[in-house]
Amino acid sequence: MRKWLFLAGAIGCEVTGSLSLKASLDHPAWYVLVALGYTTSFVMLAGTLRAGMPLGVAYGVWGALGVVLTATLAALLFDEALTLVMLAGMAFIIVGVLLVELGSQQKAST
Repeated sequence: MRKWLFLAGAIGCEVTGSLSLKASLDHPAWYVLVALGYTTSFVMLAGTLRAGMPLGVAYGVWGALGVVLTATLAALLFDEALTLVMLAGMAFIIVGVLLVELGSQQKAST
């Protein structure tokens, strides 16, 4: 359970850093949150790996959920596009990561 909490924190911090990067284009003070978000994300991702999650699973989930959350929140916060094609792409990303996770569980049980 601890590894998933670390991973959730890493994802949240990465999304915060990415959204802050967009905000910093108009208000440079946001760069502080960009640096903190990305740094904390990598520290928490390392904690995820130390807690025993395989790298492929951790990185896949981190990347996939980061993309989905960043695109969704950017649409809400910055009025960026979020089309049906983009939503379909996000669904494919999530399915791909789930398949990686399932494959990793099959390998661990053999």
